Amino acid sequence: MATQTTEPASAADSGAVIERIRVSVPERGLRHDLRAVSIVWRRELIRFRTDRLRAITSLVQPFLFLFILGTGLSTLARPGLPHAANFDFVTFIYPGILAMSVLFTSIFSAASIVWDREFGFLREILVAPVSRASIVVGKCLGGATIATFQGIIFLALAGFAHVPYNPALIFGLIGILLLLSFTLTAFGVMMAARIRQFQAFMALTNMLILPLFFLSGALYPLNGLPSWLTVLTRIDPLTYIVGPMRHLVFSHLSVPSYVAAAINTRLAPNITWAGWSVPVWLSLSLVAVMGLGMMAIAIWEFSKTE
Repeated sequence: MATQTTEPASAADSGAVIERIRVSVPERGLRHDLRAVSIVWRRELIRFRTDRLRAITSLVQPFLFLFILGTGLSTLARPGLPHAANFDFVTFIYPGILAMSVLFTSIFSAASIVWDREFGFLREILVAPVSRASIVVGKCLGGATIATFQGIIFLALAGFAHVPYNPALIFGLIGILLLLSFTLTAFGVMMAARIRQFQAFMALTNMLILPLFFLSGALYPLNGLPSWLTVLTRIDPLTYIVGPMRHLVFSHLSVPSYVAAAINTRLAPNITWAGWSVPVWLSLSLVAVMGLGMMAIAIWEFSKTE
C-alpha cells in the first residue's frame, strides 16, 4: 500500500494563506465620520418617534407649570403695571416655561448613553472605525433636534399665554430653543460620559435640573434680589437664555409704549455684571461657547479607553 506523505507548507505558502485571511478595516475619514454623525442622529429620531409616551409625558410638567401654577399665582403676583389689562403672570412666565419644555428632554436624551453602556450597545458603537467625536456630535445634534421639536409643540400654545403668533417672534424663539437644546444636550452627554449606572445619572440630573430652572429667573424678575442669590443667577447658563427670550416676547406685545417701558423696567431688567448691562448677543454667545466647551469635554472623555 502506498503511503502518502504530507510535507509541511513552505514559508511562501503560509504567507499566501495569511494574505488571503487578512481582515480589511475601512480607513477613517471625514466621509465616514459624517456618515456616523448622520446615523447616530437618525437613531435618536427613530427612538423618539417610536416612544410616543415619552413625547406626551415630557410636555405634562411644563403644561402644569404654565396653566395651573401660573394661573394660581397670578392672583398673588400682580404686575402692578398701569393699565396693563392685557398682561398677566402667565405671560411673564411663558418664556421660562418654554425653556423648561426643552430642559428635561435635552438632559434626559443623554441618559440613553448610560443605558446603552449598561447593556453593551455603546461598546459596539465605540469599536466602529469612526472617530469618537462623530458619535458625540451625532448624539448632541439628535438630542437638540428632539428637544427643539418638543419646544415647538409647546410654542403652539403661545396664544393661551397672550403671546402673539408673530413670524419674527416664532422663528426667533425657535432659534434660541435650538441653541439651548444643543447646550443642555452637550451638558447631559458630558455627565453621561463617565457615569456607569442609569440610576446614578437620573439622581444627578434630578439634583441639577430644578436649581438650573429656578435660578434662571423663569418665575420671578432678577432685580431686587439678595446679593448671594444674584450671584447664583449669574452663573446659571439658563439665565442667559430666559432673559433674551423674555425680551423678545415682551417686544412683540400689543401694549402702549409707556406700559412696555414699565414692563421692561420692572419685569425684564437686563442681566448685569457689576452694574454693566450684558447685551443679548453676548448672552447667547456665552451659551453657545458653553455648549461647545461641554461637547469638547464629552469628546475627550469618550476618547479615553472604554
